Amino acid sequence: MQVQTSGEQKLIHKRVDDVKLYINGQFTDAAEGAAFENINPFTNEVNNLVAEGRAEDINQAVAAARKAFEEGPWGRMKVAERMKYINRIADLIDEEIEEIAYLESLDTGLPISQTRKMTSRAAENFRFYARMVQTVLHGESYPMDDEFINYTVYNPLGPIGLITPWNAPFMLETWKVAPALATGNTVILKPAELSPLTANKLAEVIHKAGLPEGVFNIVHGFGETAGGALVAHPDVKAISFTGETTTGSIIIKNSADTLKKTSMELGGKSPLIVFEDADLDRALDAAVWGIFSFNGERCTSNSRVFLHKNIKDEFVEKLKQRVQNLKIGDPMDTKTQLGPLIGKEHFNKVKSYIEIAKEEGCEVVQGIVPEEVKAGNFVPPTLLLNAKNDMRVCQEEIFGPVMAVIEFETEEEVIEAANNVRYGLAGFVWTNDMKRGHRVAQAVEAGMVWINAQNVRDLRIPFGGTKASGIGREGGHYALFEFYTEPKVIHVAIGDHHIPQFGK
Repeated sequence: MQVQTSGEQKLIHKRVDDVKLYINGQFTDAAEGAAFENINPFTNEVNNLVAEGRAEDINQAVAAARKAFEEGPWGRMKVAERMKYINRIADLIDEEIEEIAYLESLDTGLPISQTRKMTSRAAENFRFYARMVQTVLHGESYPMDDEFINYTVYNPLGPIGLITPWNAPFMLETWKVAPALATGNTVILKPAELSPLTANKLAEVIHKAGLPEGVFNIVHGFGETAGGALVAHPDVKAISFTGETTTGSIIIKNSADTLKKTSMELGGKSPLIVFEDADLDRALDAAVWGIFSFNGERCTSNSRVFLHKNIKDEFVEKLKQRVQNLKIGDPMDTKTQLGPLIGKEHFNKVKSYIEIAKEEGCEVVQGIVPEEVKAGNFVPPTLLLNAKNDMRVCQEEIFGPVMAVIEFETEEEVIEAANNVRYGLAGFVWTNDMKRGHRVAQAVEAGMVWINAQNVRDLRIPFGGTKASGIGREGGHYALFEFYTEPKVIHVAIGDHHIPQFGK
């Protein structure tokens, strides 16, 4: 993993061990023996081979999860005992932070400095939900005069299917796995086929933590086969999905036949609005970080930046400087700020949108990809200047390091434009007029809006979007009460209330 260079430890790209499925407490090959190549986005060489699970493997994983839930100890385990396992997983993640961060960068092309931060957040996902379950997951009690007490309990659902994306795989996998396990459910995880390495590492961590067989399972594979079989399986009680909007719509349709609960965190085309009285330097920092971190592959990225006409020219000049100064390079280099995109297909898609922007009349300003890294899937940081909100590049999710810059003049105008898009995940407002800040934030159609801040996450808040950006919320007690458990009401008679005597 490392080589010695000039007294420093430098991370290197190398082939790693092949990945198997994890079913019923065992690492195993796919039933049909199929496997697929996992490609390094920086070198475009093979990282390893990954077992390709299909319907038969999903069936085995679901059967194991159902048996573990119905016959095993997990769902009936005392909360304090179950939380020992959850906290043990967090401790093991802490021990493996450097290895997980390395595998994440190797797999996704995300800069190592960013994957290290994401990995540390993953351990907190487990600790947070351990605390939440012990302190928040309790029922309500409603007395009715002196005749009844009604109270609620929250029960786990059973086997749950989790389908996760490739843009921040380990953090987002743990964000779903932690509340699912903490509330007593069993899990079948279908990670994105483009980022299997840290999902496999999570299986190794959970295996080492000693969870009962069948409580946690991973089936690697493709959406059309493994994912489709998981969604359609009648014994899977719920599907939590993070990914592209069209796929989410298909999952909801296919879940309807078995009346599954679904939670969908989907695409975005989030606006960042800068008024003339804003702290421009801070707004600039937030705008650049918000679109160019995560290699631009972030669902909440500020891909549309609205600038008031009085500050637009000054702001754009500073954007141009930042684009030229961004450090593009090897994701294993701690100085790298922008790495390669996840795969060739996505790389070509993002490049095609830049050509569309030119055809639509945008001025395209880009940074320069160094010659020594051009084997990778690098799209340089890109500004689309003179953009109009009705252009395709302002309406469709590009999911890359591409910022469309749009001028506005009035508050009413920018609210209308910000909302004139099919998505509604996030929004950002920059102004020192806090009355206006609140007005605009409440008027923007989005599940989450930040005022004078970048995308700072709080695990307690409901995370999710409106319109084509999703259905349902994750995070905090919203995950525990609204998705991963089912409420039950118990009605207890404590007096001799009136009962009609039909037929007496």
